[in-house]
Amino acid sequence: MDSLLQGSLTLGKFSMFLLVGVVLLMLVLGFVTYAIYFERKVIGWMQLRIGPNRVGPFGLLQSVADVLKLLLKEDTIPRKAERTLFILAPVITFVPSFAVLATIPYTQNWFPADLNVGLLYYVALSGISTIGIILGGWASNNKYSLLGGMRSAAQMISYEVPLVLSTVGVVLLSGSLSLRSIVEGQGDNFWEWNFLPQIIGFGVFIIAAVSELNRTPFDLPEAESELVAGYHVEYSGFRFAFFMLAEYVYVYAIACLTTVLFLGGWHAPLAILDFIPGIIWFLLKFTFVVFFLFWIRATMPRIRVDQLMSLGWKWLLPLALINIFITAIVKQFI
Repeated sequence: MDSLLQGSLTLGKFSMFLLVGVVLLMLVLGFVTYAIYFERKVIGWMQLRIGPNRVGPFGLLQSVADVLKLLLKEDTIPRKAERTLFILAPVITFVPSFAVLATIPYTQNWFPADLNVGLLYYVALSGISTIGIILGGWASNNKYSLLGGMRSAAQMISYEVPLVLSTVGVVLLSGSLSLRSIVEGQGDNFWEWNFLPQIIGFGVFIIAAVSELNRTPFDLPEAESELVAGYHVEYSGFRFAFFMLAEYVYVYAIACLTTVLFLGGWHAPLAILDFIPGIIWFLLKFTFVVFFLFWIRATMPRIRVDQLMSLGWKWLLPLALINIFITAIVKQFI
């Protein structure tokens, strides 16, 4: 009887976990669909263009039409490609991008999972996507794809180091790797959030995060001017859609992580505004970070590959290490 009851409880927990996963997937897919629309509108507005305005009211169905087009296009695989790895690469790239969302706390009571090593979980899984990108470039048996894959490996590994080190100061201040505990350690006033005491780490984190996303001005793995389209040049249809989906899911993940680590999560910017639900503040901060990423793309030109590597190793890495030492000294004596 006890084993039957325990089995029923386990099945119930699994069903609830599966339901949460499906709901989160639907939310993320909705975000990706309209983040593309929002990005095109924002960039159009900044560059004095109209942006999507034909399909649906105000062009709201343009992204839906683009997704349908990708899903209905012919799926082609080059004859001399490494077929198995060519097929697996988009999946290896996308699955970790969605799995990292499991530890993001949206409010004090709403979070998919509260791992005591949530930040470590995020960092470990997000690094797997690099393998998918390298495999996609190599398995295509195309020189441009291979160069894009190699560039991506160099770039993402180089910037993964300062990205992780920039979060160590936050971990030292909060004394925990749990993302929920990190948010709870920040107060209900904006000067109690981590971005002020960790201003160096915050700057390093933002720059490294943009590079990790392969977005302008660090979109060298996809540089069409010299690589045609980079590591995914041989992909078409829904396999190309998986690469694009992974990029925008990581935009969602990085915006959430920035909000959690440095911007107070669900906390209000002033204690007197605490009566407004925490999810509203989280969404406002999240939207601001996403807008900032689109703003960067509309404003800055692409840098050279030597400038990219120099920035990562000669500037961001030393700054991240300096930030750790300063935080440790302040934590010890104050």
